[in-house]
Amino acid sequence: MKNKLLSIYRKLYSTFGSQGWWPASTPFEVTVGAILTQNTSWSNVEKAIDNLKSRKLLRAKVLYRLPEKSLARIIKPAGYYNVKAKRLRNFLKFFIQRYHASIRRMASVKAMVLRNQLLAINGIGPETADSIILYALHKPVFVIDAYTKRILLRHGLIKDSACYEDIQRLFMHNLKRSGEMFNEYHALLVKLGKDFCLKHKPKCHCCPLKKI
Repeated sequence: MKNKLLSIYRKLYSTFGSQGWWPASTPFEVTVGAILTQNTSWSNVEKAIDNLKSRKLLRAKVLYRLPEKSLARIIKPAGYYNVKAKRLRNFLKFFIQRYHASIRRMASVKAMVLRNQLLAINGIGPETADSIILYALHKPVFVIDAYTKRILLRHGLIKDSACYEDIQRLFMHNLKRSGEMFNEYHALLVKLGKDFCLKHKPKCHCCPLKKI
């Protein structure tokens, strides 16, 4: 399994190159983006982030003081804006009260301890929590999404019944724990999923992983 996973990574990297994830100016911006990107495209999240930046609101305490309805209007491009405003405020409350709005303090906590804390926040699921830990804090946790499951399933590496934790263990037990590699690997899988391993009409005939 280790060799298969490494072969996939090397082939994708040689085909697509570095993806430069996560596109953000600060770790806090990554965190906000991870919450807003639930069930929407990144282009929509960028519009919502730009709205926050143009109003100089992309700071935890400033954002938390904003009335929820006002926040919802500003992040409207991200979709499900009322729900996401609540989820964002839930995270902000946790971030301010437990870590005094300090990314540095949050980063000092062990990944699995922090993961459990994030999962206890209403509206934060495994993918969002792991995205924050990996992309904002650079800790080696592998992020699993629909693209990853689809690709591994079609290559016979997992069963359809595999859950998030099952798939995550596949990577974390077979690869060296490296935040840099996990970052790049996940981004490359997303690239493959968007461009080739499509949900309804996969381009198997020209897929970079055709021979793997």
